Amino acid sequence: MAETSGNAFEVRATVRHIPMSTQKVRLVVNAVRGMGASKALDTLRFMPQYAAEPVFKLISSAVANAEENYGLEMDELVVSEIWADEGPRHRKAPHGGRFAGRGRFRPIVRRSSHITVVLAERETA
Repeated sequence: MAETSGNAFEVRATVRHIPMSTQKVRLVVNAVRGMGASKALDTLRFMPQYAAEPVFKLISSAVANAEENYGLEMDELVVSEIWADEGPRHRKAPHGGRFAGRGRFRPIVRRSSHITVVLAERETA
């Protein structure tokens, strides 16, 4: 989906149900916010975090959409907005869990994330 705010294009891409916690994804997302698209992809390529791969794929997908659908070039694009929201949690309650104090039982909670990126055209002023 592309929107125009003034003269600049904005291209939005979303990935949902990434099987990792939002807290871990936000560490990677905060590192690339505000960078140019090519610099963000270079940074993500060498990050050791597990969450860097889905963020890399998402940004490269958004860049490909911008190039193919709207004729924009990678050098013109900047990561204007990027955020990670919580996805659904999967509780492995009846069979998977840990025993807690006072005779209680704590289920294992598998968290997931939704990541959204908005690429904007660089201001040429």
